[in-house]
Amino acid sequence: MSRAFLVVMDSVGIGGAPDAAEFFNGTTPDTGADTLGHIARACAEGLADEGRSGPLHLPTLARLGLWQAAALATGAPHPPASGVDGLWGAATEQSRGKDTPSGHWELAGLPVPWEWHYFPDTVPAFPPEVTARVCEIAGTEGILGNCHGSGTVMIDRFGADHMQTGHPICYTSADSVFQIAAHEARFGLDRLLHLCETLAPTLHAMKVGRVIARPFVGETGAFKRTPNRRDYAITPPEPILTNWVQDAGRQVNAVGKIGDIFSMAGIDTLAKGPDADLMESLSHLIDTAADGSLTFANFVEFDSLYGHRRDIAGYARHLEWFDAALGRLIDRLSEGDLLIVTADHGNDPSWTGTDHTRERVPVLCAGRGAGALGHVGFADVAASVAAHLNVPAQGPGRSFL
Repeated sequence: MSRAFLVVMDSVGIGGAPDAAEFFNGTTPDTGADTLGHIARACAEGLADEGRSGPLHLPTLARLGLWQAAALATGAPHPPASGVDGLWGAATEQSRGKDTPSGHWELAGLPVPWEWHYFPDTVPAFPPEVTARVCEIAGTEGILGNCHGSGTVMIDRFGADHMQTGHPICYTSADSVFQIAAHEARFGLDRLLHLCETLAPTLHAMKVGRVIARPFVGETGAFKRTPNRRDYAITPPEPILTNWVQDAGRQVNAVGKIGDIFSMAGIDTLAKGPDADLMESLSHLIDTAADGSLTFANFVEFDSLYGHRRDIAGYARHLEWFDAALGRLIDRLSEGDLLIVTADHGNDPSWTGTDHTRERVPVLCAGRGAGALGHVGFADVAASVAAHLNVPAQGPGRSFL
């Protein structure tokens, strides 16, 4: 019986989204954003040599057809496909979002059936009733932040006041999120998680996609976020790929924040941690996952550590680390296995602002021969995994296998 491994490189877009002009970083449209292409150009020009050097070196992904997929996405001439032994294509998103839930839900077969709620880029950003509900649950007289901002900037800016007052730091971004940062020792990790979990239904009713707990540690001037982040996301309103597989009596393994994104819908096992630990978890599952199972993995640090922080060299280093690790895994796939590498949106580190960018994403397949898939939809990924596993699929996707 076959197995499937669906691996998401969070934010590794390849440009070319046909509706990029309708999405913005501040007042700048995403037209021309190209996460992979602009990183590769910076590397080739010697502008990304911090901790690495030279042209971007991704032999494993190249072998699967990454550069052909990137050319397809942007309309550039295709490089010769000699040496490519995977199936490759470029996926276009239907959902009206460039965020984690939108991308992952659609990759799992369900385009988002509503418009997300976004908070205005004003101060205050949140309506009084939301602020009052946070204070009621937290037992505080107020909140800090109440604005748009980057997480690391928020704790640097408001961390000292938080330590003094005990008020949670609440902020948002261009995504449909409500984030709460608090000190693990001073405020308490369990208290922060309880606050976010209790608040989540109020925000979900507003169609805010996620309430995110952002714990940190340290002292004033040296605060640092911890790996104990927790996302409280809206549960998908219809069955998705993980449900299809589980309902067919198969095992579903989640690696990374997949469990948070789907509120554990259709998931049997979960491994969390930093990307290095997640790669170890994925490696273990390559060797041990049951016949007929689905392993769904997300590697978030491309996005969280490098994309939002506009760190081109850091992003390039992480791509090269991932590529080398992936090569070791592909060589251990069993006969009949399918491994798909894709992404959920873009986050061009050369772009203005700090938000995601609207882009097409690569679809690279190992285990099912070589060749061009052409342009596909995000939902086609779910349909293809279901077809490979021989389980019934739902939704608009069509298998490309």
